[in-house]
Amino acid sequence: MSGRATPVAYDTSLSRDTVFTLVVGLLTVLLIFMHTGFERPSVHGVMARAEVLGVDNNGVKQIGFISEGAQLIKIRVLDGQYAGTEVDGSNTLIGKLEMDKFFQPGDTALVGLDINPATGRVAYANLIDHYRLHVEALLFALFALILLIFAGMTGAKALVSFVFSIVMVWKVLLPLFLKGYDPVYLSLGVTMIVTAAIIFLVGGLSRKGGAAFLGAAVGIGITCVLAVVFGYAFHIHGAVRPFSETLLYSGYEFLDLTKIFFAGIFIASSGAVMDVAMDVAASIEEVHRADPSLSRTALIASGMKVGRAVIGTMTTTLLLAYSGGYTALLLVFMAQGTPIINILNLTYVAAEILHTLVGSFGVVLVAPATALVGGFLFGSKTAVTSRWLP
Repeated sequence: MSGRATPVAYDTSLSRDTVFTLVVGLLTVLLIFMHTGFERPSVHGVMARAEVLGVDNNGVKQIGFISEGAQLIKIRVLDGQYAGTEVDGSNTLIGKLEMDKFFQPGDTALVGLDINPATGRVAYANLIDHYRLHVEALLFALFALILLIFAGMTGAKALVSFVFSIVMVWKVLLPLFLKGYDPVYLSLGVTMIVTAAIIFLVGGLSRKGGAAFLGAAVGIGITCVLAVVFGYAFHIHGAVRPFSETLLYSGYEFLDLTKIFFAGIFIASSGAVMDVAMDVAASIEEVHRADPSLSRTALIASGMKVGRAVIGTMTTTLLLAYSGGYTALLLVFMAQGTPIINILNLTYVAAEILHTLVGSFGVVLVAPATALVGGFLFGSKTAVTSRWLP
């Protein structure tokens, strides 16, 4: 009899969920460093952070609550190769509260430095806006920290999906829009990819994830069709969105702003659709775990009950989310006593009605779709299902 201890075998293989997470994370990093073809030097010169040392407001005219003219500002550059340089700058005020920014001594500003080519020194500074990157970074760090503390590994996956969604929009969707690809088909494809990444990262490569994704795909697809059909029926031009018309005057007159508007409808509602799909799929999974003997019909019925409860609040959530951004507009209508028939027929109001109702359609229909798919997947006894969707 040998005195040697029998070595213990450890399973060092990575799970499918871990591999999927690593793949999405790697893809995210690659997208971050990918060139879109639209990278250009800043028209404002060398960008830098600067401290406002002094302000001369003698050139500013105050007309009621509107300011016009220009602030003459003394700044000190805080970073980059010109750090420590003090130079004069200006801040032009055009009389629009939503566009103008007002500086005071002690503020930190983002500036564009005009460099004299003969001397290589800073000649002038154009103040772009208040510098906010440090506050934005702090807010994101707090969000990530709370997410990780509360949700652990699931929170880490959600964070990966959050960043992945951002870079997919910035590095893939928007550049391809500008290159002339069909906005509806392109947005549908990108939204499906983002949906798959988010759901399978959070829900895992499982029957729950599969049910949630397929249900969400149905909801997004229906929302896409309804957005196009009723968008044309509403006679709404895509230029209804702020800054849309500016694209046409920037060398992109070939863009179909109306289709871009339609695409924005189902992109905006896809988050709520995913939420409902995951809620219903997760509930079916829990019911199945509690009683694996339940039939597909019983699982579908359970999913339907949960879906009814979820969509009861989610549709109102969409209404509040969309209308919250138009509080000032609604106040103007109220203050002026505008008749409701006029309000409902205005283009920008009709656009929001279309946005809300079409998005709500997707949210409502995703619940039964997910319940049906989830009941089928969790009620399946086939070897294929148990192998590929645990």
